[in-house]
Amino acid sequence: MSAPLLSTHGLQAFYGDFQALFGIDFEVAAGEVVALIGANGAGKSTLLNAIMGAIRVAPDMVRLDGAPTGGAAPHVMVAKGVGIVPEGRRLFTGMSVEDNLRVAIDHSAGGNDAWTLERVYALFPILKDKRRDLVQSLSGGQQQMVAVARALLNQPRVLLCDEISLGLAPKVINEIYAAIPSISDAGTAIVLVEQDVGLAKKASDRLYCMLEGKVTLTGKSADVSREDISAAYFGAGHAVA
Repeated sequence: MSAPLLSTHGLQAFYGDFQALFGIDFEVAAGEVVALIGANGAGKSTLLNAIMGAIRVAPDMVRLDGAPTGGAAPHVMVAKGVGIVPEGRRLFTGMSVEDNLRVAIDHSAGGNDAWTLERVYALFPILKDKRRDLVQSLSGGQQQMVAVARALLNQPRVLLCDEISLGLAPKVINEIYAAIPSISDAGTAIVLVEQDVGLAKKASDRLYCMLEGKVTLTGKSADVSREDISAAYFGAGHAVA
């Protein structure tokens, strides 16, 4: 693998006195798709929040292009080229689809301007058809497409996706995940937080499995067996459905 674009080193994170992450070593290279799997409470979203600066960590625990960024505020991380599709989407529901997207354009990190309105509309054609509709009138899947498109219009070099399949119908999940190769082919690294192991393996180049705030397994997605994932995901003696 080429040199990591984004990495964590011995990352520890706390909520008050409660330690949520224990010595996480993690990395993703430009254009690579990395899945982060694990059950609820494993620490996946906490890791994304620590990377984004929503949880304060030591500077050297997070690096972008080799430079320490741990503890930098979320808006600083966005400006540096780290985007996020947050759990729950957090869209401006009283605004139209296109107005939501234009907010991202107005506050983009700039740099390469690879992603334009027309390009995200090509990625998700239904959004062009509904560009003047209020976001609150869209289905959950269409709102998730808006959230992904909005994050891309910030021109990220790394895109963190937190449970983008959560609560969606299989057909819609397939439509959203079908866009991932086009995003990574454009050079954008992607980190997918996902509970669906089969979906994660299929969509990613490599995966990390977390359990109770620790990495319990990592490897190339195509090479990791379901038996190994079962033990890492839940602990020995359990099986992944």
